[in-house]
Order: sequence, then C-alpha cells, then structure tokens
Amino acid sequence: MGWKRKSDDAEGEDGFGGAGDGHKRRRKAAAPAAPETKEKREILPSTIKNKERRSAVHAKLKQQKKLEKRKKLKERDAAEKRALELGEEPAPKKIPRTIENTRELDETVCRPDDEELFAGNDCDEFSSVLKRERAPKILLTTCRFNSTRGPAFISELLEVIPNSQYFRRGTYDLKKIVEYANHKEFTSVVVVHTNRREPDALLIIGLPDGPTAHFKLSKLVLRKDIKNHGNPTSHEPELVLTNFTTRLGHRVGRLIQSLFPQEPNFRGRRVVTFHNQRDFIFFRHHRYIFDSKESKCTDSKDKKMKNDEGEKVPQEKVIARLQECGPRFTLKLVSLQHGTFDTKGGEYEWVHKPEMDTSRRRFFL
Repeated sequence: MGWKRKSDDAEGEDGFGGAGDGHKRRRKAAAPAAPETKEKREILPSTIKNKERRSAVHAKLKQQKKLEKRKKLKERDAAEKRALELGEEPAPKKIPRTIENTRELDETVCRPDDEELFAGNDCDEFSSVLKRERAPKILLTTCRFNSTRGPAFISELLEVIPNSQYFRRGTYDLKKIVEYANHKEFTSVVVVHTNRREPDALLIIGLPDGPTAHFKLSKLVLRKDIKNHGNPTSHEPELVLTNFTTRLGHRVGRLIQSLFPQEPNFRGRRVVTFHNQRDFIFFRHHRYIFDSKESKCTDSKDKKMKNDEGEKVPQEKVIARLQECGPRFTLKLVSLQHGTFDTKGGEYEWVHKPEMDTSRRRFFL
C-alpha cells in the first residue's frame, strides 16, 4: 500500500494524472461554469440577524425611498409649472387607492334624489325634535356599579350636550327610568356603562317611541389629559356629522342629531363633530377662532410683488385655529333596536355579528 501511494505521488509529480492533480483539474473545469458578472442583489433587512446592522440597512433604505419620492414630486411640480407657462393643461393628479374609495357596492347608500328617504324623514321618531316642534331634553345616568372615571366622563358630557340632566341610577331598573323620563317629557336617555372602572359602552334611547342604539365606547381621553385643552362655554354648539351615507348610517345620524338643539349659537364658536370612518364614529369637541395672518404676495413667476414706490406689499390671509375642549372617544355600533330598551321581547333593526366581518371593504354606516 505504501508503494502504491508513493507511485501515485510520483505520477502526480511527473504530470501523469495524480490524485492531487485531478482534483485541481476538476476545480479549474468547474470555475468557468459560474457567471463572470454577478448582479448585486438588494439585501432585505429581515434577513440580517445582527440588530445594529439590520437597523442601519433599514434606515438607509428608508432614506433612499424618501429621496426618490422627493425627486418625483419635484419633477411633477416642474412639469405642471411648465405646462401652465405654455398654456397647456397639466397632467391629472393620480388618486390613491384607499379602503374608503374601493369599498364594496352597497344598495342602501342614500341618494340625493331618493323621495322615499325624505318622506320617511318627515314621519320618523326624530322629526318633532329636528323640526323644532320640541326642544331636546336629555337624561344622563350610569349603570348600577359606577366607576371612578364614569362621573368625570358624565360631567364633561353634561357640558357637551345642552339641556341635559344627570340622575343617579341607584337600584332602579332601566325600564323604570325610561317610564320616569317619559313622564317628565325627556326626549332621550343616555346611559354610560362601565366595566373594570372604565366606561366601555353607551346606550342612547329615543323617547317616547325609540329607537335604542347600543354603542361600544373605546379610547376615552378626558379633558384634563388633553394637552393645551380649552374650556367650553354654555353656548349651543354647532353639530357636524360626516360620512353617514347608508340608510342605517342616516338613521343613526338622525338619532345623534336629536340630542342637540337645532339652533346653534355661532357667537360661542363651539363645534361638536361625529366623524364616521370605516364604521367607527370619532367624537371631537372644539372651539375655533378666525385669525388674520400677513403673507407676502407673489405673482405667477414666484416674484415678490411691490407697489409703485418699490415697497413689498403684505397681504392678509384669514386662517382658522382650533382648540380641543374634550372629551375624546370612539364609538362603534353594536345594535339598533325598535322601540325603547327591551332585552327579552325587543325587535332589532340591525345587530352586528362576527360573520359580517368577512371583508375589510364592507361598511354598514
């Protein structure tokens, strides 16, 4: 065996195809199979295990995307400016695809020429309040086991909703409270439900014939927790309802509208907003003020305009400034029931079920 190994080595040294030489030839033969130029692949941050290097690569990619976006915006603005100078129409702006503008088609969306809808508005449960035949009068109460944040939330609701009164719940059933409110000519009952010392639901009952809306309440922020908040006045607020487009949303919007007087006092500059987005109703309470701000006037070529004496001409621009008064919370409709509150024999107009959440582009309000 030793002689054979020596002869093999000798053959390799003489150049007659030893084992070592064959291995080298195989490596040389395999080398040309690889491409001469390799394309530089983009490294994904998720494939990097080192945390510091991963964050550095991510920041670099983010900065590159930001620079590319800024470059595209400059090119678009330059092209638009060039088209205006030549008297041509600029290219139409692209509309981004969002969940709102790609929502599923809904047959219950209200039309401006829907005569049946307007006829129903004249004879529904809220027509007497919305036609100013009755002044809204609201009874506020809580569940039987109140919490620490419940009274603070109710005290702020009393400042938001005019003509509202608070009554302690005690041990009374809700049906007894509804009968009492009907006897005292209240137009609505609002119940704040709490769980684990946190308000988590809102019940709005229209009187005398309903309906009853049950909302899930979340993301409550009281006035003291809002930075640079303002204090509301006692003026009747202006009411803003947005994106209540379907039949169900129209009905919920009229229920909310019946809580507030229909003659706002514009001197108070108070605005209460219920904004519906993807079936979440966002509540905000603001005060506004109009302020004049000087802005330097320029012509179409971005040159500062001057008068005959060569002085710069200042131009006053009117802007609106907002100050949030609080509270701030989000509502989501759970159910809408015919008539006043009745858990056993009540007939429901609409109930949210988990089977309805099969698509992100299906909305009900």
